[in-house]
Amino acid sequence: MNIAFPYRIDSRGRSAETPDDDAHVRQLIEQVLFTVPGERVNRPDFGCGLMQLVFAPNSDELAATLQMLVQGALQQWLGSLLRIDEVLASSVDEVLTIQVRYTVLRTGAARIASFSQTQGAAP
Repeated sequence: MNIAFPYRIDSRGRSAETPDDDAHVRQLIEQVLFTVPGERVNRPDFGCGLMQLVFAPNSDELAATLQMLVQGALQQWLGSLLRIDEVLASSVDEVLTIQVRYTVLRTGAARIASFSQTQGAAP
């Protein structure tokens, strides 16, 4: 059983589950990306700090920083589940977009997940 993220109660009154393993892995990536280090009491180093850079001035340096930050965090927290093949980051106006190309180690399936965040909005 894989508990759905964000956590919610389903129509049966139980913890909602993800529909399949691909959805679960995508939700794990989303948790790493949008959790601010220090946010989780029992795991204060979890997350990647991505949201701390949303308001930084848009530049090539910012994109390179985001790519390295995201790739490092995903390898640290999900390295036993995934091989991170490529991370692309872009910031256009107030929208930050991260695209992650990865391979699920258990199945060998290649996947691409894209995440966007508007400045000042909750994920």
